[in-house]
Amino acid sequence: IGEDSLDRLLPPAGVPRRRSTPSLSKTEPPLLRTGTRTIYTAGRPPWYDEHGAQSKDAFVIGLCGGSASGKTTVANKIIKALDVPWVVLLSMDSFYKVLSTEEQALAAKNEYNFDHPGAFDFELLVTTLQKLKQGKSVKIPVYDFTAHSRQKDWKNVYGASVIIFEGIMSFADKELLQLLDMKIFVDTDSDIRLVRRLRRDIMERGRDIEGVIKQYNKFVKPAFEQYIEPTMRLADIVVPRGGGNMVAIDLIVQHVHSQLEERELSVRALLASAQQTQPLPQTLSVLASTPQVSGMHTIIRNKETSRDEFIFYSKRLMRLLIENALTFLPSQSCVVQTPQGQNYEGRRYNGKGITGVSILRAGETMEPALRAVCKDVRIGKILIQTNLDSGEPELHYLRLPKDIGEDHVILMDSTVSTGAAAMMAVRVLLDHEVQEDRIVLVSLLMAELGVHSVAYAFPKVKIITTAVDKSLDDHLHVIPGIGKQLTLNIPDWNVTFF
Repeated sequence: IGEDSLDRLLPPAGVPRRRSTPSLSKTEPPLLRTGTRTIYTAGRPPWYDEHGAQSKDAFVIGLCGGSASGKTTVANKIIKALDVPWVVLLSMDSFYKVLSTEEQALAAKNEYNFDHPGAFDFELLVTTLQKLKQGKSVKIPVYDFTAHSRQKDWKNVYGASVIIFEGIMSFADKELLQLLDMKIFVDTDSDIRLVRRLRRDIMERGRDIEGVIKQYNKFVKPAFEQYIEPTMRLADIVVPRGGGNMVAIDLIVQHVHSQLEERELSVRALLASAQQTQPLPQTLSVLASTPQVSGMHTIIRNKETSRDEFIFYSKRLMRLLIENALTFLPSQSCVVQTPQGQNYEGRRYNGKGITGVSILRAGETMEPALRAVCKDVRIGKILIQTNLDSGEPELHYLRLPKDIGEDHVILMDSTVSTGAAAMMAVRVLLDHEVQEDRIVLVSLLMAELGVHSVAYAFPKVKIITTAVDKSLDDHLHVIPGIGKQLTLNIPDWNVTFF
């Protein structure tokens, strides 16, 4: 099946097809973990417009309050009550500054003030939250409270529809305040906060009771009175009693739901209704229709073709398609010496690396062809399905290699009809810092509408296919299209072409 017709996509084993509202029941988490994959059963809808541009930022909730006031508890209860996928919880604790040797020594003796605004890396924090709000992929530092240092490996975060940002100094920076769509202050009695802090620092952070009390009286309590409590006036909502105040949490959830509804987009509908009167774009390259290519198309389009013949000739076309796509990657001239001691002037790839990314599931059928002609190629995967209620593409799962932004990317999809799924996949790559002119979209068959949609939104993306068909039917199937329904068995997936 072409990933633009993902409403007909067979779900992975154990994942039911979604026929009701996008939200799942509160007792059922919106994700499924199977083997090496974590798949969101409630997907992320488009966060960009028909031009491919970022059209809606993530909704950011700022949670402020004293140390151990229950900010994380409130955040988790909001997440549970929201019951929507793609919610990111970002803690200010991850953004403590890297301490010098002298500061490390003070911290070991409980003499360093971690409750002062100067203890936080606000520059990194603002940059990270800004990128995350814009839909970009970010790396979050992981802070070790026992060693008072950042760990070597940072955490990758991507795909937030809602961001809940919590910390004692959430309202302390003007740039940070401008990024918050809703500001909540968690107000908890000071005695309760002290008891919670004692329990947390002793049990979770390896501190002794004397050191915790000393730090509380010297730094925590004065910092709350000087820096944190005064920011309560900036809050849109004050939540007394923290996580136990379900009335306040319900009001917050209702407001966030209304904001998310206002931001909903209808990308596929806009693409399907568009009138494409322009000639096919120059970024499109169609495999030359030689007698051999035309003959193979005749076979795979014929409804009487057997399954084995369909697979065999589809694989042959895919191999030719990938070979053609590689000719569009940058190369430079070079000279090598032959075994006979003679110089040969040739060419070699002029780039850091090549990554193949398949749009699951049918795009995975093109991976063997890429691996056959591109040695040691890295492979990433993106699962996009159509919401059966809205008809919009939704992002359910992605696994991309590290530092993909430095590579040229071969984006693989079996067929492209409206271009909605391909556009979402390109947008994901751009959000991971892949340069637009380094993306090559390859597809066995495309509709003119899909070609125009992708080229209009992303004019620097190269589009490579074996054929372009004129139109779509009422079900958005490519017409005349590929032959009858046939199923290919590839590892972990059963893939159906239409």
